[in-house]
Amino acid sequence: MGVMEQIGTRTRKRKAAIAPQIAIETDRLIRGDCIPEMRKLPDACVDMIFADPPYNLQLGGDLNRPDGSHVDAVTDDWDKFDSFAAYDSFTRDWLREARRILKPNGTIWVIGSYHNIFRVGATMQDQGFWILNDIIWRKANPMPNFKGTRFTNAHETLIWASQNENARYTFNYRAMKTLNDELQMRSDWVLPICGGQERLKKGGTKVHPTQKPEALLYRVMLACTRPGDVVLDPFFGTGTTGAVAKRLGRKWIGIEREEGYCEAALERIEAALPLDESALSIMQSPKQQPKVAFGTLVETGYIAPGTMLTDTKRRWKAVVRADGSLEGEGHAGSIHGVGSKVQGAPSCNGWTFWQIETKDGLKPIDTLRQTYLLATQP
Repeated sequence: MGVMEQIGTRTRKRKAAIAPQIAIETDRLIRGDCIPEMRKLPDACVDMIFADPPYNLQLGGDLNRPDGSHVDAVTDDWDKFDSFAAYDSFTRDWLREARRILKPNGTIWVIGSYHNIFRVGATMQDQGFWILNDIIWRKANPMPNFKGTRFTNAHETLIWASQNENARYTFNYRAMKTLNDELQMRSDWVLPICGGQERLKKGGTKVHPTQKPEALLYRVMLACTRPGDVVLDPFFGTGTTGAVAKRLGRKWIGIEREEGYCEAALERIEAALPLDESALSIMQSPKQQPKVAFGTLVETGYIAPGTMLTDTKRRWKAVVRADGSLEGEGHAGSIHGVGSKVQGAPSCNGWTFWQIETKDGLKPIDTLRQTYLLATQP
């Protein structure tokens, strides 16, 4: 075989090894059961999957508080399975489709409680997924254990996995560190459960019993996707994944069979406001009271990306970015780092230096932190 023929052969092999880019319709809700609907999607077409499958809680009856009032728990038919074997079969089927439609370098997140997450995790490993982390979402304001017969269930577990051990998955390490006030982001996340205005209700009743907070999805997507990536949620519920994807400039596909959830999700996503392009940029390279990272205030909605901050004398200005970093006066970094650079000072307490405009005039951003702490104390 001649030299040119060898080169041509190698070129053809390289081209064959490169998976073609599949164009699919995004920013849409597919109504139906997840497994048959996922089967209709082409191979390797999504960058990330976030799955909040049924927990199979196996509740043995109504749950009441000590005063006799009813607890709004998960009693819907979609969470009921005849046996562990039936649940395991369901889990294998949807994970098999998830693996097929996920790109080679994509990642999957699955959230669950002690009722199901260990069974799901074992199935993921059986099917070849490579677990990167298990994340503990520690709820800042969990529901108490009314019977007093067990420890309070104050956390849920997320499994983050790639297609295999050698996958070149996306991890925005620097953005996560900036979001966490320049400390490495740990695998235990303290975030409040969904409540207040974010909790969707109809006629005074929760639309969905296990609606996830947008702050949780914000952190997940900021960690392992890029603007324009396609995120699939096969258990879409009330559309938290779609709303956050829209805010962060990601494309989304949701699958949901319950009509009431579908209508609530579409209405919610329609009202979500996407961030502008400058706010979407993130950092790429280089203590006695309860700790709260500035990024936590951003992802929980206490301060919006794109907000302009200034000092008390309005000499310097900086814009809040999606990962909790600031950009202004030719500098970019944490609230403390940018504060010290604009002043030419060796250090700066960004919480008291940076001010936000309110109806009562300028207030230090530390007031937002105090408001957050008051709202999330158990």
